[in-house]
Formats: sequence, structure tokens, C-alpha cells
Amino acid sequence: MVSFDGAASRRMLARLRDVMAGSGSGQERLDKIVTLIRAEMRADVCSCYVMRAGEVLELFATEGLNKTAVHNTRLRVGEGIVGDIAAHARAIALDNAPSHPSFAYRPETGEDPFLSLAGVPILRGGKVRGVLVIQHKERHRYTEEVVEVLQTIAMVVAELVAAGELVNPQEVAATGDPVLLPTRLSGAALNPGLAMGLAVIHRPQLTIRQMVAEDAGTELERLNQALASMHDAIDKLLAATALAGLGEPRDILETYRMFAEDRGWLSRIREAIRKGLTAEGAVQQVQDDTRARMSHMTDPYIREKLLDFEDLTNRLLQHLSGRGQDGAGALPEDTILVARSMGPAELLDYDRHRLRAVILEDGSPSSHVSIVARALNIPVVQATEALSRIEPLDPLIVDGDHGAVYVRPAEDIQMTFSESVALRAMKEQVYAETRGLPSVTRDGVPISIVLNCGLLFDLAHLHASGSEGIGLYRTEIPFMVRSSYPDVQAQTELYARILDEAADKPVVFRTLDVGGDKVLPYISAGAEEENPALGWRAIRIGLDHPSLLRQQLRALLRAAAGRPLSVMFPMIAEVAELDAARRLLELELTRLRAHGVEEPSRLRVGVMLEVPSLLWQLPALLPRVDFVSVGSNDLGQYIFASDRGNPRTAHRYDPLSPAMLTLLKRLVEACGEARVPLSICGEMAGKPLDAMALIGLGFRTLSMSPPSVGPVKTMLRSLDVAALRQYMDGLYQRGDHSVRIKLRAFAQDHGVVI
Repeated sequence: MVSFDGAASRRMLARLRDVMAGSGSGQERLDKIVTLIRAEMRADVCSCYVMRAGEVLELFATEGLNKTAVHNTRLRVGEGIVGDIAAHARAIALDNAPSHPSFAYRPETGEDPFLSLAGVPILRGGKVRGVLVIQHKERHRYTEEVVEVLQTIAMVVAELVAAGELVNPQEVAATGDPVLLPTRLSGAALNPGLAMGLAVIHRPQLTIRQMVAEDAGTELERLNQALASMHDAIDKLLAATALAGLGEPRDILETYRMFAEDRGWLSRIREAIRKGLTAEGAVQQVQDDTRARMSHMTDPYIREKLLDFEDLTNRLLQHLSGRGQDGAGALPEDTILVARSMGPAELLDYDRHRLRAVILEDGSPSSHVSIVARALNIPVVQATEALSRIEPLDPLIVDGDHGAVYVRPAEDIQMTFSESVALRAMKEQVYAETRGLPSVTRDGVPISIVLNCGLLFDLAHLHASGSEGIGLYRTEIPFMVRSSYPDVQAQTELYARILDEAADKPVVFRTLDVGGDKVLPYISAGAEEENPALGWRAIRIGLDHPSLLRQQLRALLRAAAGRPLSVMFPMIAEVAELDAARRLLELELTRLRAHGVEEPSRLRVGVMLEVPSLLWQLPALLPRVDFVSVGSNDLGQYIFASDRGNPRTAHRYDPLSPAMLTLLKRLVEACGEARVPLSICGEMAGKPLDAMALIGLGFRTLSMSPPSVGPVKTMLRSLDVAALRQYMDGLYQRGDHSVRIKLRAFAQDHGVVI
């Protein structure tokens, strides 16, 4: 058995520190490191492989194998045991390496006499930068301590690789390594707009200058001080008057505070310090190990915890560096955020005045982070290779109109971009001038423009945008960022503030719409659903857990207190569900009266029409409601059986198809005959061409995100509705995939600004 006690580990790390601090090139120091490891671990071989362009591992240093193999032996990721370590980012310890199914013999190395092998990935920023290996001729069983020491050393080697001390940057560029060359990433446009700036990786990895400690006691004290500083900073933010009433960021900070005291996490960090690492090195080692172990897990709960601890790691490293968590100071003036995925509240952690765009590897137009970014007028692009192709502080251009990202763009691309930005600025000026003008078409048809909102800061746009009210207030976002269900008092205060901010403008509150891709941590859906969009969500949860829905209705009624209140139930699939929801509302009204609490001056009840089955129940539905609002996003995916969160199908079907337009036209006619107000609050309402078609169908209330108000109002003020309706009469019976091109041609021929 090959073992390694604490004293030997500390002695070895001290010698390693001397090597790193000494003179010589990166290659010379790497040669000394493998020699030191072989001697200290009494191994027959120590080798280091470094990742090169094209997912190739190159032997960079060895002590024990043939020296002629250095820089000549290369393995693909996944090839051999070394390639397997890199492919799965995990350590391997084998007492009989040739028996492993991934074993691959390379004769030029002269490794045939060696039976046992232990290897660890060299990790930096969550990416595999290489592999560190020791080998023995005789059969040996490697202890966990040996593997841990190798992992610690691998962190030091990772700094050599990341600093460019082993591979010449010009040489790497000549090989076509995408880390240095200009490139274009094609993706999906989640939110329109253009932006240029520098890449900031969500939860970026700080550069750790010193990995090996001189005195463990000193490092433990530094850790304790940094933890106290971090706790104090979070407590001050929690107490800050700026957060009073702003529930979402406060809840996130409270969650961080809880994780910051996790005993298991802290004990692993302290143990790594006792083995010879600096406080920063220990924090990073624990996180790298956690990430490597959990990166292949698919359970959403576990992956969410990984994200929590990654954020906490970065915050603690900031405090260890003495900088605290000053996000505004740390961000470039023009920041483009790059992330695998993120929640809406996480986006709020960044300085909105510096944030120019967001790039996500996983995302959809209907995800809440996209919705929040839209409210802030921030372009968002989904690009699957973003994190593997973009490095921190890379210059970027984000084209949110066409779903493209230019990484390290060439000069001609930057010039073209600047021209596009100038043209867009001219349009924005026109939109700004239009906001204060009446929402009336050229032939005198009034159109009501209202907003989609979901956060308190959205309300700042309500009066500035020139909109007439809030057509959809998504109540679920404050629920999603809490660790427990908010009580009636907390909800009442939030809804009252929304009504206060809106003043005399109407607000339509949609009751809790969670489930599917919007998960509450405190409501378990049980077994994983095969089709979450068709599963246990929205009103179905509310009716199955009536106490939750009743508490929300109770808070809404109390918050209104003499003011008008409009409540909308989502995901109603049959009239019986509406009746059940209204019964709960009546119970709360009765309770309100019994307690002598002031009632709303007027109570309006409506439904969000998203489920096609409701279209065949309109005669029974319309007499029961005061208004109907179309949720075109969900209605479209159900009509076309097309998952709007799936990149392969999200854009396969066009809402401007004859089928969708015919369906909406019949709904307009039915609501008109029943004198029930009808609006639409999906993505269609906020796109000028789509909104033009909706007006042609007969919609007179459009609900959209604040940035869409200017473009849509500019369009409708240039529109002759009578001419459009006559033109559209010939489109409903066509068999085209889409009539978008024909509608665009109408706009161009009639001077409609789209």
C-alpha cells in the first residue's frame, strides 16, 4: 500500500512552494515538480499531461518514462486511462492498470513494466487543463491521502498552465485554439438588442497567487476572519434600507448566509488547510472536488446546491483577498455576463448600470431570467458552447436580434457593429418621442398598451413608458427565491406596494403560476414528470393545495382595501376548474367580511387562456368571467404540440400561421359577442409585426415588457387598421407554414413602421 501521512504531505508542499517561487521557465519548474513528486511518493514514474488544442493531451514532463516521449506522446480525451481521467474529470487509482478497460499502451513511453497507476485531473475554472499521474512497477493500493495530495499538487500545476508558462500563446493561436482566435457563436435570440463589452463569467474564478501555506495556524485564522467579514457584509446588506421592501434579493442573501455556516463545507476547507494549503487554495480545492463529483449528476436539487456553493466560494475568496463582495467595483464598465444558466434573482446580484448583455448556455425566451433581462432591456442570447469558447475579459459583441455572439471580433466586425448601434440609437430616439403620444392608429382606432411585470423594479417603467397599466403581474417570482412559502402578511405588504406604485392605473394579478420549469423548493412534485409543461403546475397546484391559493387570495383582497382588484387564474383547462377557484375566492371574501376588513371597491375575475380545451367551452366560460387574457406562449406550444423550451422545436412553428391566426380570430369574435374584454400578454404582443397582426384580428389590448412599448406604439400609430383587416381576410384559409412574409410585405407597402 502506498500511503502519505500529514507530515509528509506538509513537507512535500513546502518543497513544492520553493520550486514555484524559484527561477526558471514554466517547463523547467514542471520538470522539477514531477521529479519531486516521484521522489517524495517513492513512485517509479511521475508524468504530467497538458491539454492542447483539439482536445488532445500532450505529455509535457515525466520522470521515469522515456524522455524522448515528452512533447511527442499525445492522447485524445477519452483515450487510455489518462484520457479517461480527463473525459470524466475524476481521479483514478488502480493497483492493476493494464486490466482497466480504458488501458492503452504507448510503446514510445516505455511504460510496459509499470503495473499500478494513480492519476488526477488538473482542473482550472471547472475545465480540465491536464492530468497528473504516478506509476509503480509492483502492485500497490493507493490510499485516499495519496490521491488528495496529488489533487493538491494538480492545483499548483493548473496555475502554471493557466498563466501561459507552459504553452506559448502565439504557438497556441497557430494551432487554431479557439481560446485565442476570433470566432462567431450561433445561438438563439432570447431578448433583442445589441451590445459590446468584456466577458464576465458568472461565478468567475479568481486567480490564486499562492497555493502552499507556510503556517497552517495563520491560514486558519485568515479563514475565520474572512468568514466573519463575509457574514458581516451579508448582515449589513440584509439590514440596508435599500433592500427594505425588495424581497427577492433579501431572500437570496438569507440563503447565502445559511450556506455560509454549513459545517461539512467548512470542515473540509479547514482540513485542507491543515494539510498545507493556503486558505484560498483550500477553498478552491474543496470547490473543485465538489464540482468534479457533482458535475455529472442530473438531479436538479443537487445541481442547485452546487451552484449555491460555487457562488459562496467566490464570495469567500473575495473576502480572503481583502476586496469583499464589491460587485460594482469588480465589473468592467461594459459587462457581458456569460453563464451556463441562472435564476432571475441571481441576475439582480450584478450592477444593472454596467450590465450590457447576457449569454446563456441553457435558456429559453420564456425562462424567468430572460423575462427579467427583458424588463431591464438587456439583450440575451443562448449559445451552447459559450463557456468553452469564451474566457474572462474576452471582448464580445452580442447580437440579440439574430442570436449571434462574436468572440474577440475583428476590426471590420466592430465597425459594422458600431454602425448598427448608431442606427438602433436613432430608432430608440424615435421610440422615446412616441411614448408620450396617444396609442391610436392612423385611422383612429384606440389601442390599450399595458405592461407585463413580475418584480418591484418593473414598476418604474409603468409611468415612464406611457403604458396604461399592468396587464399581467406575475406573482410567482417572489415565491421562487424564498426557501419557504411567504406568509399572508408578507404577501399583503408586497401586493399593497404594487398597487401603491401603480396609483390610479389598473393592475391584473395572475395567481401563482409555478410547476413545469418554475420549481418552488418547498413544494414537492413527487416523481419526476416526463412532460412538465403538461403536468402538475399553475392552477392545478393551487386547487390541490387550496390553503396556498387561499392565502394568496386573502393577501390580494387585504392589499386592495377599497381599491379595484383584478385577479386572473392561469392554466385553466375546463370551466369546472374556474368554478373551483372562484369558490375559494368566495370563501376568502366571506372571511374578509367576517373580520370587518375593507373589501376591494371592485373585484374583477378573469382567466388566462392557454389550454386549447377551453376554446371549446367559451359559451359556458364567458358568462363566468369579467375578462380573458391570452397567454400566447403556452397556447402556441399546446396548439402545435411543440415544446417552446426545446431548441429543436421552439421556432419550428410560427404564431403567424393561418392556424394560429384563425383560432385567435374566432376567440376575438366570441368575446366581442359576449362583451367580455380580451387582451393578449404573450411574446406576440411585444413584437411590432406580430402586434400588427393581432390588431388586424381585433385585439385592442396588448400587454408587453417595457422595452417593447416604444416599437409597438410607433408601429400602431403608422397603421391603417381597416386596410389591414381587409388584407388579412385572404390569409386565414391559406395552407402556408406562415404568413409572416406576406404581413411584412403589407407593412412595407403601406408605410407601417415595424
